This record gives sequence, C-alpha cells and structure tokens, in this order.
Amino acid sequence: MSPGPHLRRIAIVGAESTGKSWLAQHLAAVLQQRGHTVQWVPEVLRNWCAQAGRTPEPHEQMAIAQAQADAVLAVQQGTVISDTTPLMTAVYSHKLFADERLYPMALAHQQRFDTTLVTGLDLPWVADGLQRDGPQVRGPVDTLVRRALDRSGMAYRVVYGQGHQRLNNALLALGLPGEDEASWQTRLNAQNALNEGRTPWLCEKCSDPDCEHKLFTGLLGRQA
Repeated sequence: MSPGPHLRRIAIVGAESTGKSWLAQHLAAVLQQRGHTVQWVPEVLRNWCAQAGRTPEPHEQMAIAQAQADAVLAVQQGTVISDTTPLMTAVYSHKLFADERLYPMALAHQQRFDTTLVTGLDLPWVADGLQRDGPQVRGPVDTLVRRALDRSGMAYRVVYGQGHQRLNNALLALGLPGEDEASWQTRLNAQNALNEGRTPWLCEKCSDPDCEHKLFTGLLGRQA
C-alpha cells in the first residue's frame, strides 16, 4: 500500500529516561488540537517486556524492531509520531550484546521519517522496572544513536528543555509554532483531571514536575 499524499512521519529517539513517550504524547495532543489527523505509535518493547516479564534475548530483538517498523508503516495518512524506532533496538543490541546486525534494517526504516527528533540528556533519570538499566548507560546510548544517524547522513534535531519548553522546542524543530502558556496550562489541568480517575495517565512517562506535584498533592489531600 502506498502512503497517502499528506503523510508525515516523525521519529522520536534517544536514551532511556529522556522523555520520548512524554514528548510523543504531548506533540500528538497539540497537533490534534490544531486539527491535524495524528496517530501516536507507542514503544513496542515496553509492551513486550510487560507481557513477557523480562527483557528480550539477542535472538528476539529483530522481531521487536520489525514490529515497531510495521506499526509505523501501517499508518498511511495524516501525521504519525513514533515513540522510538527500530534504531533504538539496534543501538541496544549493539550496546548490550555487541550485535550490530540490526543497523541496516533500522537505518533503512529511519530513512522513511520526514523528521527525527533526538531527546537530550538534560532530564533526570527515573527508574522504570525492566525498561531501564541506570543513568550510566544514557551517555553511551546517546552517542551510539547520534553516530548511527551521522554515518547514514540523516539529519536530526536534538530537543532540550523542561516541560513546556521541551515541547515548544520540539514544535519549533518541526517548523511549527510553539504552544502558548494558556493552552499549555489548559492541557496540564486536563491531564491532572485524568489522574482523578476518569482515564489513566502514565506518570512514569512524564517529565513535567509540576504535573507530578499536582497529582500527588491531590492524592494526599483526598487521603487526609
């Protein structure tokens, strides 16, 4: 199936605990508010680890990478935002298992994206069960990601900043206007309302300390 005429693919890659999922969700929310048709593709590895109760073995990495690619390619119109890509699977295979065989497939898939955003290392590391090894791996993984993109000649933009600033830096990297403070606060309040039980909000993927503070302050207040 050939892609639609208005298809735009955005990749978000980067080391662990650098806000990839948070950024993907917030970008999708902003673009949807602006009238865009948006599909957010979550990280396949996260669901895989949750179902298997462990991290994958070397021989299982290719299937995970291919599932991530297939989920992106299944979207044929509008804007697709991919929370990680097969490139991250290739990088971790390289880092953990000294296996570089996934790079050709991963980089060929990466070429299909219109824009690649790399999340910077300026967020604090947060544990997340099986998903994360520790802060010591972030620097080497970030280096491997950038080296792979540089070797293949692919352009990318690094996104830094906290909360609203990080989101706006990503929007600007996409050639889009930033979100004003009033709209940002409205969405944060809506997300806080989601945390009151109407719909689950995954805070372990969030990099906004204000949002987290509101959530736990509200929980403590109800308990009191």
